Order: sequence, then structure tokens, then C-alpha cells
Amino acid sequence: MSNPVTKEEALDYHQFPKPGKLEVGTTTELNTQRDLSLAYTPGVAFPCLEIEENPESAFKYTAKRNLVAVITNGTAVLGLGNIGALAAKPVMEGKSVLFKKFSAIDSFDIEVAEESAEKFIEVCKAISPTFGGINLEDIKAPECFEIERRLIEELDIPVMHDDQHGTAIITTAGLINACDIIKKNIEDLKVVVVGAGAAAISCSRMYRAVGVENIIMCDSKGVIHDGRDDLNKYKKEFSISEPLSKLEAFREADVVLGLSRPGTFTQEHIAVMASEPIVFTLSNPTPELFPEEVHAIRDKAIVGTGRSDFPNQVNNVIGFPFIFRGALDVQAKKINMQMKKAAAYAIADLAKKPVPDYVKEIFGNLTYSKEYIIPTAFDKRLIVEVSSAVAQAAVDSGVARVKNFDIEAYKEQLSKMI
Repeated sequence: MSNPVTKEEALDYHQFPKPGKLEVGTTTELNTQRDLSLAYTPGVAFPCLEIEENPESAFKYTAKRNLVAVITNGTAVLGLGNIGALAAKPVMEGKSVLFKKFSAIDSFDIEVAEESAEKFIEVCKAISPTFGGINLEDIKAPECFEIERRLIEELDIPVMHDDQHGTAIITTAGLINACDIIKKNIEDLKVVVVGAGAAAISCSRMYRAVGVENIIMCDSKGVIHDGRDDLNKYKKEFSISEPLSKLEAFREADVVLGLSRPGTFTQEHIAVMASEPIVFTLSNPTPELFPEEVHAIRDKAIVGTGRSDFPNQVNNVIGFPFIFRGALDVQAKKINMQMKKAAAYAIADLAKKPVPDYVKEIFGNLTYSKEYIIPTAFDKRLIVEVSSAVAQAAVDSGVARVKNFDIEAYKEQLSKMI
């Protein structure tokens, strides 16, 4: 990357002008004795009693409506691994900053020093009345699956583990557009997934949800198949009947999704893929293969990475702020597959539209092509298109509390936030 970030620069950024990246502000006046009486005692008793009588009025009288918890136990932080809850705090603060900057959502970062899935779930449930939504972050697999499943089932606010679903949603959008460009049906794809962690499982589930039937998953021991006795229940979802070598798995594959580490697939594997493959090489900061290495073998390949210095960056910030924006605005009780698919299709559709001048000033003259299948994070239209699609899907699937939803009026409201 050009102009790389230095350690000193990063530490200064987090220390000045005050330590950290967040602070709390107020939304009401507190200048007079009467203001004090309204904000606290005795006036505050009135909304308290309203909420006691009707709990859903908390969305009307408190910050709950626009407040998300960013919660972690620090067991799988970025590329740093299990560094613990406290060391994860800068990342969680950063996630809260992204929520605020991209979608005007307020959030608290919450670091829980607890690796037991059961105890972590109990903590999240206990503090859930504070929030309109919960963004789970940087929790290791396989515990993250059970934590998310339980919280979705047992809470009445949207819960999403972004490490899983953010990547799934963005790569699904990319897959939809890549298939459009190379004129292939999603149903006909052969997909190889290299990696079997949280993001890999979630991506594979979502690919199935949009029509992919042929998925072969590989972990550190090779292809996942029924003859192995070392598979957890999540890997078993994608176990195939016959044992294959990894090279055999790649033969005539249309897609490879890399969510592992550098070198887990090579040019030798690319060489046996279809002539116009889709290659998501998402290990970060060093991809499994660099785009130029892929193109040296398959010059017609469509390549996406997790990095900002190559085309088609798979960046979760394209998704999570706007998914939660839409979910919060219709007071959704959960984020379901219909909402995630709506987000993916909205993201895909946006890449096909002419790029605004302010984006061109940053990235040049982008046009829908093999080098531009995913919008950039700085496309301000994301909040309108993705949030409204998610909100409508929540209403249509019956998980929204808001009734009489008017999507055009909502789009207009969102456009005023740009």
C-alpha cells in the first residue's frame, strides 16, 4: 500500500486530542432549573411510568431506538487472534465510530471478559434492555454460532455477528454481479471455500440461500467430507460424500472464496479452475494470492480482496451500518435471511448505477465491470438503497414493529441524512 500507517501515527491518533475515539453527548437542553426538573427528577418519572405500562414506548422516549451495542470478548480480533477483551477495546471503539460516521447510529462498545459462551450470552441478555440492536464482534468460532443463535432466539432486538454476515453479504453482492458480467447462473456455479471458520460458514449458508448448490469447503486438513471423524456440526453442513484432494476440488470450479491465510491456495489451483473464474482472496492484510498472481494464470478472472489498494474491496462497512440503520428504523425484532439477501441485492444493484462525481474524485472513473462489482464504502447512496431494502424486507417478513411502512417516504428521509 502507498503511504502505510506507522505505529507512532496510529498511537497518536488514539491518544490525541483525548484518549480513545468516542465520547457521550446530549440531545436536550440542560441550562435551567426547569430543564433539570424535566431531565431528571421529578419529570423523568413520567416516561418511566409510560415504559413500565408499555415497554415498546422505550423506543419513543429513550435513546434505545438509535443505539447499538458493539460487544466482544476479544477471542478473535481482526488478524490478532485471542488478545482478550481489554486489548480489543480500540477495535470496538472503531466499529462504533463507523456506525456513527456512515449511518448516524449511536453505539457503546462493550468488552466482556468472559470466554464461556453460556456466561457471555447471559451478560448480553442482561444488558439488552439498553439497546435497539446488538452487533457481536470478534468472537471465535465455533462459540460465535451458538452465541448468535441463542441471542437471536431469546431477545426481541436485532442481533448480528458482523464477522460472519458482513463478509457473507458483501461477497454475495459481488457474486451476483460477477455472474451477471460473465453470464453464468448462480445455480450452476461450482464454489470452493478455503477456510471453515465463522465467515466461511456464513458465506456458504448465504450462497445456498441465493441458489448455489455445489459448494466444496476446505479446512486446514483438506476437503471436508463424510469420511472424516473430526468435523463439528457446522462443518458437517458442507461435508461432501466423496474424499477429494484440494486440487481435485478446484478442477473446473467457477468460484474460490479464500477466508484463510496466505498460501492456502496457489497458482496451481487457479490453473485448473474455469477459464473465467471468480476469485475472492480475502486473507488480510496479505491475501492468499495477490490479484496479479491470479491474473498471471487466468487473465479473465474477476478478483476481489479485503484490501483498499486493489479493485473490488470486500469491506464490511458497505453493509453493517446500513443493515442496522434499516433494522432500527422499523424497530425490527431480528435480522433474518430475507433482510441479509435484500442488503446483498441492493449493494449489487448500486454497483450497476453511474458513479457520483464525489466518488470519482477519490477513485477515478469507475464503471460497472470486472474491476468494479462492489460499490466503494464512500458511496453515500448506500444508506438510502441498502437501509430501505433491509427495512422493507423486515416489514415483508413480519419482524418489524413499525406498521404502515412507506418506503418512498423512508428513502426521502434517508436521503436528507447524506
